[in-house]
Amino acid sequence: MLSNARIEARVPTQDLARARRWYSEKLGLEPVEERDGGLRYEGAEGVFCLFASAGTSDGSFTQMGFYVDDIEVAVAGLRARGVVFEEYEGTVGGIMDIEGNYPSKGRGERGAWFRDSEGNMLGIAQVVR
Repeated sequence: MLSNARIEARVPTQDLARARRWYSEKLGLEPVEERDGGLRYEGAEGVFCLFASAGTSDGSFTQMGFYVDDIEVAVAGLRARGVVFEEYEGTVGGIMDIEGNYPSKGRGERGAWFRDSEGNMLGIAQVVR
């Protein structure tokens, strides 16, 4: 029934104006569309929306991910903008090598995680072929 549906992520914000500034200043992203209580962003192959919400995420899991061609360059660029990366056992310089992947996506990934202004956990990843 939904196999042909377009999929979009929704990310909650307590303060939409603060989140908009953070996504612009830290990630270099600008909304392509806005409405009362919401901002819509488009990437090369996906869409996500920030929305004003009374609810919050506890930030204990990745809510949205960005795939990049070179994770080291992406991490360095985001750090230069003030993004703080999570450090976990196994991360080196904020980047973790992850064994295993979906067969169509390669043999593994390299990943890094950070929180937005609202405490949402975001990730960036590079596929290892």
